[in-house]
Amino acid sequence: MSILESVPREQAVTCCGLATSPVTPEDAALLAPVFKALGDPVRLRMVSMIAAQPELCVCEITPAFDLSSGTISHHLKLLREAGLVDCERRGTFVYYWVNPEALGALSTLLAVTEPA
Repeated sequence: MSILESVPREQAVTCCGLATSPVTPEDAALLAPVFKALGDPVRLRMVSMIAAQPELCVCEITPAFDLSSGTISHHLKLLREAGLVDCERRGTFVYYWVNPEALGALSTLLAVTEPA
């Protein structure tokens, strides 16, 4: 389970403290795979495409990239493992959607609060 799945959105900053204090070694170890997943331009584009729709078939993702279907599947697997997207097989098609809790927690984690 990734940190984005285990931390409620409203607790992300206080738990992980990225915006308010240094990240603990434990939280850094949990966050690194998420940032690594988003650190690849292909995966970042994929998350953006998926987030722009309620759900997206892999058959709609593949044509946007000049990559083999195996490479596309590998990138999507890494995004699933990071907790950023989820999927469901329906017949011969696989549909992906963004994990709103993960994006919300990531957004909260990166939010900069104004000094009081």
